Parts: sequence; C-alpha cells; structure tokens
Amino acid sequence: MQDVVVVSNRGPRSFREGDDGALEEAGTGGGLAATLRPLLSGSGATWVAAAMSDADRRAAARGLMSEEGLRVVTVEPEQDLYRMAYDVVSNAALWFCHHHLWDLARRPRPDRRFREAWDAYREVNRRFADVTAEVAPDGARVLVQDYHLALVGEALRPKRPDLRTVHFSHTPFADPSMVRVLPSGAAGELLAGMAAFGACGFHTARWEAAFRAAFADRALAAAAGTGAAPPTFVAGLGPDPGALAEEAASQAVAEARDSLREQTAGRRLIVRVDRVELSKNILRGLWALDELLVTRPQWRGRVVMLTLAYPSREGLADYLAYRSEVEHTAERLNETWGTADWQPVILSVADDRARSMAALGLYDVLLVNPVRDGMNLVAKEGPLVNTNDGVLVLSREAGAWEELAEAAVGVNPFDVTDTADALDRALSMEPAERTARAEAIRSAVRGATAADWLDRQLEVAAGVAAVAGRG
Repeated sequence: MQDVVVVSNRGPRSFREGDDGALEEAGTGGGLAATLRPLLSGSGATWVAAAMSDADRRAAARGLMSEEGLRVVTVEPEQDLYRMAYDVVSNAALWFCHHHLWDLARRPRPDRRFREAWDAYREVNRRFADVTAEVAPDGARVLVQDYHLALVGEALRPKRPDLRTVHFSHTPFADPSMVRVLPSGAAGELLAGMAAFGACGFHTARWEAAFRAAFADRALAAAAGTGAAPPTFVAGLGPDPGALAEEAASQAVAEARDSLREQTAGRRLIVRVDRVELSKNILRGLWALDELLVTRPQWRGRVVMLTLAYPSREGLADYLAYRSEVEHTAERLNETWGTADWQPVILSVADDRARSMAALGLYDVLLVNPVRDGMNLVAKEGPLVNTNDGVLVLSREAGAWEELAEAAVGVNPFDVTDTADALDRALSMEPAERTARAEAIRSAVRGATAADWLDRQLEVAAGVAAVAGRG
C-alpha cells in the first residue's frame, strides 16, 4: 500500500503533557482513527492528519506520531485558525446540518463570524491539500475522510492532477432542504468541493441518494455551479470481529463485568453506549424508560438502564446544556422510581472503554436510538460481544438499520411511546426468538467488516480517472 495516502482530521496517535511536562501518549484520536490504525499499521501507507494540540506538535517534531510501516505526516495550522474551522464550521455547522439538528426558529445564525470561520475552514482544507500534494507518490490513491475535509479535493486537483482521489462521509448527508439552510456561498462551495473528487462514498444508499439529490436541486446546483454529481459508491463500515473478541476477553473487561453484575444484582439490563451527543438521543431513551415504568409496572424493580455516555465537544454550549439535562433527567427518574435497593438508571459520564465492553457483553436489550446517524458501530459491536442473546432496539434513522432491519426491533427515534413499547417487546421476547435475531445480526455484521470497507475505497480509487482526466 505504498501508493496509498489516507487523509483525516485525527491521526493514529494523540498526546498530552504529564504533570512533569513530559509527553504521554493519550491513545488513538477518535473512532475513525481507531478503526484505521490497525488496518494501516505496517502497510507502508502514508497518513496525513492534524496535530490537534501543542503536545501533538511536540510529538510530531520528535517523530513520535509515526510507527513502523506507517508514515504519519502532520498538518499544523495555527490554533485559532483550526478552532474556527473545527468548532464553528465542522462541529457547529456541518455536523448539525447533516444530522438535521438545528432548531430552525433560532439557529443557525450565519453572520459575519460564520463567514470568517468558513474562510478558516477553506484555509485548513487548503493546507491539508498542500501537505498531501507534497507527500503523495506519483499516481497515488488518496482517501480523504469525512466532512472536516470536504474541500481538499478541489484544492488538490490543480497541484497534483495525477492523483486518484476519493472522499468518504462518515456522517449522514443532509437532505437538500437542510443544505439550503447554509449560506448559499458555503453550500455551493461544499458541493463543488466534493464534486472535485474522483468519487464520493457513503455508508448507505440513503445518504448517497441525499448527496445526489443536492445536485438535482435547482438552487443548490446554481450555487455549486454544476448539477453534475461526481461518481458515488456505498461501503458500510463494520467492526473487526477478531479484535473485538480479543478485547472482550481481556482482564480489564472481566473485572468491569464482575463489577457490573454486582451493581445490577441480576436484574434485566438495558444498555446504551454513546457519546453525550445531541444526535444520539439519550434523553428520549430515558423518557421511554420512564413511560415503560408508568405503563408496565411489572418491570419496576426488575430492570436497570445502564447509560454509559462519555463526554463530547464540551467546548460547545449546546453540548454542555445537553449533558446537564441528561444528568438531571436520570436523577429525576431515580428519585421518582428508585427504592432502597434499586435505581432504575445507572448513568456514567466517563470514557471507560473496559466498562463499555463489559456492558455490551451483558445486555438483555441494547438501545441504539439516534435521531440520525451515518452508521453507528455500537449497533454492530454489541451483538458480536454479547453473551446473552440480547435484543437490539435500533433507530430506523441509523445507517446500520439498512443492514440490520431484518433482525433488530425498529423504532421511530422521535416517538417516546414507540420506544417504550419496543423496550417492553425486547424484554418480553421468548428465548428462541432472541437467539434467532442475535444470530442473524452477528451474521450480517461479520459480512461487512472494517477491512471490507477500506478495500472498497481502495478498489474505487484504483478505478476512478485521475483528476486530470476529469478536468
């Protein structure tokens, strides 16, 4: 894979400064990077990523980002420039757009500050393109990942017309009506930037169709200067079954599992493992538990909702407010329904991977109810490591629904009563049906692994015309 260049916002390693000022490795920087690292390690590929902190910059200067058989090259924009691009555009605008999260009566508010941030977003994308142009071998396959870097293809094309470029979106793609909420200039530039890639990939046919629909929209096509979408493809991302099994068998997970069993005292277990993120819909899951306990009193004292929700984007006010509401709601449910020896909700707002893996192994019901999600790997990881033939309750708005609809219990994620009904159905399901559904999900997940997803991108990149041929 010496001819392969992967470009992503986060790289395979992140660093922090210890109490004594020394550099300490802080693990892989994010879910996408954690997926890519074992696939690229030792492959001879090049990985272009941002140095996201001062510690990362120091580590890059010392050559600590790379590892044997994987060349890591960092992009190092100024912190103020990067924060404008990352926080204001990527997280507070494009993420909200693609996940349909805006409260349109109040937000977004694209003003002068947003336009300054969009300039920063464009500049950061240009710098990624500059570095990629410098390090990519002749005729390389360049795989650009996610919405942070949607403009890289257009900035890269005039510099390196020999490259074969692919962009892959890990989020949903917004419906045209939501893309039109962006300022016309930004919406047009976004679409034109993605059209400059040799091909664009998505997790599901639904997100692919939404992307192509944007180019068929008269207003958006006029803003983009083209109604011609680039070639597109679908590649669903899945976990690595072997790596998951090895992790689930670790001593740390075994200890966490014993602790959870003691804490839940043999009660039926509804589990969710999420970031504290608006699209993950944690509040409606708690409200559904409340309704379940109101309408099905037989579950009082017999079921626990274990909500493992690790912090996310706490630099944004919306996320801090959402976390506070989640914590308050969990407290209210425990005050309302709890007894001397039972709390219906166990909430942990901490990043504890071992505990999360232990919970996935033990659940009777796995609740995955996002309002909108590009894929959702928890919906796939859980059934692989679960030892209890647990039932997956899955939002029809998750990308994973496209693959798992035949065996999961589907819910409208906006409908609290529907979700409460689904929880009751899952908790009450006969063992034979539980087993059949669990086996069907495991079979489907094993048929679309992370390696398959990467291979599909490499295959597409090998087949697209170099960008010079498209101009």
